[in-house]
Amino acid sequence: MPVSPAYRPEPRFFDLGADYADAVQAADFPKTILRFRNDRAAAEVGLEGLSEAEWIAAFGRFEPLPGQPGPLAMRYHGHQFRHYNPDLGDGRGFLAAQMRDASGRLLDLGTKGSGRTPWSRGGDGRLTLKGGVREVLAATMLEAQGAPTSRAFSLIETGEALERGDEPSPTRSAVLVRLSHSHVRFGTFQRAAYLGRRDQIEALIEHVRTLYHPSVVAGDAPGLLTAIVEVSAKLTARWIAAGFVHGVLNTDNLNVTGESFDYGPWRFLPEYDPAFTAAYFDQTGLYAFARQPEAVFWNLTQLAGCLKLVADVEPLTQALNGFGPAYIRELRAAFLMRLGVRSLGEAADQRLVDATLALLREGGAALRWEPVFFDWFGGFASSARALSGPRVKSYQGEAFDAFRFALLEHEPDRIERLEHPMFAAREPEEMLIDEVEAIWAAIATDDDWAPFRAKLARLEAARVAWGFSA
Repeated sequence: MPVSPAYRPEPRFFDLGADYADAVQAADFPKTILRFRNDRAAAEVGLEGLSEAEWIAAFGRFEPLPGQPGPLAMRYHGHQFRHYNPDLGDGRGFLAAQMRDASGRLLDLGTKGSGRTPWSRGGDGRLTLKGGVREVLAATMLEAQGAPTSRAFSLIETGEALERGDEPSPTRSAVLVRLSHSHVRFGTFQRAAYLGRRDQIEALIEHVRTLYHPSVVAGDAPGLLTAIVEVSAKLTARWIAAGFVHGVLNTDNLNVTGESFDYGPWRFLPEYDPAFTAAYFDQTGLYAFARQPEAVFWNLTQLAGCLKLVADVEPLTQALNGFGPAYIRELRAAFLMRLGVRSLGEAADQRLVDATLALLREGGAALRWEPVFFDWFGGFASSARALSGPRVKSYQGEAFDAFRFALLEHEPDRIERLEHPMFAAREPEEMLIDEVEAIWAAIATDDDWAPFRAKLARLEAARVAWGFSA
């Protein structure tokens, strides 16, 4: 299989040995119809030159890429809605490959819907096409908004009729491949701790420290926890600034590099609502929008509990206590990033966050969430645009006056970004559920992929216009 010189295979998870994963085979699908390939991401790892047939061979039939030993279904446990489950693991996916990009960063290619594994627990190991379409849309939106996220790499329709209880069935099937920095979950540590395997905890610490947090010295479990707390705080703050609701913030759905992945029935906020939930089965609101920082912190405490096998409680507690300050600091940075202005200092930046939230709260459905960041991107440089746009009636009153004062005292950051044609539009790119369902309806009813492709093209334009970095 031809690959470019940029392709640098380095299957490092495989070094941990048989205690952490099981060799598996992908399902033999009746069809392999390529529906999406991420050539920009592929170029980062030297795979952009694959023909369609070669792409399907690699990501539909999972013929091993050069230098890769074959698929591994990873073992892990986890708390699901705070109930411990020791019967988890990769039940419909596997780690397909690891490689380095041009910067030297190690990246994973992991699957979803690639067939049964020893951890399928009676499931069919498949993914619905709708689920795959939804993940491509969510990952693309999050990347555009500057949130750390796995990226949808490939989506191939696989020609099976699946029965599901949460969507009309039979429904179409697919296999997804995602590109991310790591698939080592909090639950990977939980499994080792559950088994009482101090040696496995020590091996995981060294593996994660060396590959993902190299500034941590060897054997420093509290130092590693501090690093994971920091990236988790940034991740959570970026979700809040994006108005994103993950939906299933279980310990097996958070990883050691602080990336969005394995979100299920995700949503983006239509308007400011702290109690907004994404999952119909989250009846208590455990993972509601405003409770996501609490959920991430709770999951971090479970990770810290695993590290007690090799470290004292006090330094682990100190590491955990860093989450609150780190989250507030990262939230200020995330709001400034989304509003396109520079920091003016902690007090002024916090005043802007508070004023923005107050405006969003008061504006409600008439204002929505995303338009505020679109209308006022660049601060004072966008005043005329915002005040002549479709939400001018929402931009009045005490809450707005406080917001405008707090915003306009901050200088624009990279003001040239406002020259992008996207900012000439009257409405921002959003990802609300009605649009997502309409995109899927076109596919399900008429096999019409044009709305899906058009949305991805607009999100790519938005990514370039915002110029954010995760």
